[in-house]
Amino acid sequence: MSNLVEAPLLSAFDVRKNYETPAGTLEILRSIQLIVRKGEMVFITGKSGCGKSTLLHILGGLDRATDGKIFFEGKDMVEMSERELARLRSRQFGFVFQFYHLMPELTVYENVLLPTLIAEKANKPWVKEMLKRVRLWNRRTHFPSELSGGEQQRVAIARALVNHPAVVLCDEPTGNLDPETASQVTTLLNELNRQEGQAFLIVTHDEEMASRYDRSYRLQDGILISGPSKVPAPETILHNKPVL
Repeated sequence: MSNLVEAPLLSAFDVRKNYETPAGTLEILRSIQLIVRKGEMVFITGKSGCGKSTLLHILGGLDRATDGKIFFEGKDMVEMSERELARLRSRQFGFVFQFYHLMPELTVYENVLLPTLIAEKANKPWVKEMLKRVRLWNRRTHFPSELSGGEQQRVAIARALVNHPAVVLCDEPTGNLDPETASQVTTLLNELNRQEGQAFLIVTHDEEMASRYDRSYRLQDGILISGPSKVPAPETILHNKPVL
């Protein structure tokens, strides 16, 4: 019995990234093929310096690829202007970084509210709800310097989800945390994924954690090596052909 493949939310085809150095061309990403669909949790592991963060930044529109194609809901991100990319990022992408990147002069509440103001869709009741979901409503008037590392990361997660993004890109979200706090943050990401239905693309050095999920990859020598879940061929997805 055949089924139509669900259209991808975010897709990358033959993405490459090079840097020019005094010693010559440095090839970071050689031929990246990746499909992320609505509601999925996808993990990418790899050695330090292999290009995981670079890939995440390219997929999120924070950096440009040297070559290749990237689509969000069928729209060609490569052809977008910087202004169009900025608008897309503010409305459809959420970002969680290893070092939190909270605004130190803003309270917890103000840090989470800020993206809604930038996207011109302020929703204070939803800010309150997000802080309750990450269990930090009682710390809303505190400043980042008054929080633990795990609490700061939870604020960053609430901030990333507050605009109802379609996909949340997480760059080593537990890399700066002790094992117990890292486990709590991972559990929270799972809870939010189930509650909100957003896709999560998570870069991590924790191969043991990533191995628990069907959609996991290892970035090695500039390409993604697939885990248990195989990605359909790009032409199958692009043309929405039946998969037997």
